[in-house]
Amino acid sequence: MEITDIRIRKTFEEGPMKAVVSVTFDNELAVHDIKVINAHDRYFIVMPGRKNPDGSFRDIAHPINGAFRHMIEVAVLKEYESIHPLETAEAAEKPAETAEEPAAEEAEI
Repeated sequence: MEITDIRIRKTFEEGPMKAVVSVTFDNELAVHDIKVINAHDRYFIVMPGRKNPDGSFRDIAHPINGAFRHMIEVAVLKEYESIHPLETAEAAEKPAETAEEPAAEEAEI
């Protein structure tokens, strides 16, 4: 499956949600309301979902495996970065720093 279009629908300056995105696959299927989130010093995507009566959330559409999720996330964040390069560039440095810290803690255990 190939991503044929990514559209940043709305951006936000305040709060952890930075954008709402639509992604088109193979010029035949569109998935709307994918969210770009900045939390814990990194950017990631959240698939569209709904809130259940018990307060939990459930994805409406989602990738079945990690490789496909990664492909979508990389493409969406690249598109977002083309609009907000400074925000993403700052966050891109931080995950490398935080990624090393847990490994050092695990080595001590």
